[in-house]
Amino acid sequence: MSPAAQPPERVVARLRSHARVLFWPTILLFAVCGVTGFYSGNLAEPWQNTALVVGAVLLSVVGWLLPLAMWLTRRYTITTRRIIFRHGFFVRVRQELVHSRGYDVTVRQTWLQQMWRSGTVRIDTGLEHPLLLKDVPNADLVQQVLNDLMHESRSFIGLTREETSSFAPGTPAWGRSS
Repeated sequence: MSPAAQPPERVVARLRSHARVLFWPTILLFAVCGVTGFYSGNLAEPWQNTALVVGAVLLSVVGWLLPLAMWLTRRYTITTRRIIFRHGFFVRVRQELVHSRGYDVTVRQTWLQQMWRSGTVRIDTGLEHPLLLKDVPNADLVQQVLNDLMHESRSFIGLTREETSSFAPGTPAWGRSS
């Protein structure tokens, strides 16, 4: 099969970390809004009311908007040929891992992640630092899909190498005779 005859690359899944990480920032936002709404205009000095609103805005930005932006900027895309990791807010980082390279996939789950059927998928490529898909939903399914895609990709590469081999069928390789 020639490279032109390869099937087109398709997106299998687009993932983010579980939205559970936004629970406490959202509770903080509700508390800040409630306290600000209750005390705004009731303080003795006008500067105190201004300071309350400015403090509430700053706390909302740091405590809710920043975690939301960080959650939105970390994405994992699984295609039929590779895994793409994108993260970063001010500095964007993109890493790719081709399925045909081969890797080891493990899932780590805490008791809270088990309740929500999420987990951290660790992809060990033999490099110094394994790639982590942190707290993804349906972690067991992600592991199964990655193993299947890696197996299919390696099988496809093996078939392609057999077809493009310069040796005729039955020819002894490397000068060995049968």
